[in-house]
Amino acid sequence: MPNIKSAKKRVKVSEKKNLRNRMVKTGVRTAIKKFEAAVAQDPANAGAVLSATSSAVDRAAAKGVMHKNAANRRKARMAKRLNSAAV
Repeated sequence: MPNIKSAKKRVKVSEKKNLRNRMVKTGVRTAIKKFEAAVAQDPANAGAVLSATSSAVDRAAAKGVMHKNAANRRKARMAKRLNSAAV
């Protein structure tokens, strides 16, 4: 446990940020799982789910939870998966 006042504040701030980051990451993972389920069930109508998932990934990148290149890579892989399932 920190003794210095600024260190105590850093612990509080990092706990708050950690909670927010975990919530955002969990939301992204849930959106990706929903997308995978939509592709498995009905690839023709999974495009709407892809756009919602892409925006969730973009929001995570904008908040700094995920690197922007990692977000773009995930979106590209999802689009590739959708295109291969539709064919």
